Amino acid sequence: MNKKERKLLVVDDNIDFVHFIRRALEQENYRISIALDGKTAIEKASTENPELILLDMKLPDISGEEVLERVKEINKGIPVMVITGYGGDQLAIDMMRKGAVDFLTKPLEPRILIKAIKNALAIHDTRQEDKKFNPYPSLEIFFPFLAHEIRNPLHAISGALAIIQKRCNLKDQFLTQSIKIIHEEVQRLNDFVQGCLNFVRPPDFIRFSEVNLREVISVTVSMLAHMFESESNKIEITVKADPDLPKVYVNYEEIKQAFLNIIKNAYEAMPEGGELSIEASETHESPKMIEVVFTDQGVGIKKEAMGSLFSPFYTNKPRGNGLGLALCRRIIVERHQGTIHIESEEKKGTTVKVKLPATRLQENTPGEAS
Repeated sequence: MNKKERKLLVVDDNIDFVHFIRRALEQENYRISIALDGKTAIEKASTENPELILLDMKLPDISGEEVLERVKEINKGIPVMVITGYGGDQLAIDMMRKGAVDFLTKPLEPRILIKAIKNALAIHDTRQEDKKFNPYPSLEIFFPFLAHEIRNPLHAISGALAIIQKRCNLKDQFLTQSIKIIHEEVQRLNDFVQGCLNFVRPPDFIRFSEVNLREVISVTVSMLAHMFESESNKIEITVKADPDLPKVYVNYEEIKQAFLNIIKNAYEAMPEGGELSIEASETHESPKMIEVVFTDQGVGIKKEAMGSLFSPFYTNKPRGNGLGLALCRRIIVERHQGTIHIESEEKKGTTVKVKLPATRLQENTPGEAS
């Protein structure tokens, strides 16, 4: 089956740059329309309904900023990517505030252009997919921009750190400890950026397949035991899963990520050790669901915090980023029509109950979280 041809509108009065875009995208499945001035761009945005607009800031008649504002008046949902050789960080921030989905500076490499276009279209697709149920539309705009702005300096820091490690005296314990701290903080920021991108990533239904949840549980438990090697000696894990547990039709990687987040929370809630039990069984409700229950003996959650657990950036951990449970909800409820329910009492532990449909999803109807 041929992929759907995506409609792009390129707004730029520089013919050479327009030809550059055509050449860069000739192997991609895009139908490109051209506007050499702002007035034409506004007309085409209204009549052609493009899925993405590539907008230059300096146009012969009106400013790119005005074009952006007029386009958003016509159709607020059209993603606009600003590509210009003028301005700097402040212009980028101003354009993002006005609704631009990304900001690229000329000259740019074809691979960067292609990646940015695919990312912008992925955000657009997510909005369309989640139109009926999407509580975080602004984050889908902000997170990719945040990732772009943070990852570039992080790569530079990592490269500089590697050079320092090669050239300095690693017998100096203070220096070695400092390098270790920098490396850990860079990794923490990278993990945060990846968490942001995971949160806004569009559903990938192509990757849905029949999955054995017993296998997912086994893999995630092994991964966490390796990640928390020292804590694992103090935490006893018991897994009880029906050997005849029906398979579920899910995205394996996403469900694994959700289970990793839940078990990781359990580990972090038991710094002095304790027990974690995981039980998986088929429910008798209609339609049938597979329920996985995670119960720990950790510090528990304060009553006043319970209502905010699934909100992005909410955390009660000193070094948490607040995306773990928000992503779990996104995966389980919004993308898999399941449910996630948390019961907890301070100093007594936490129970997380996840339910996933035992039958293949028929329509994109979200479940519930509480």
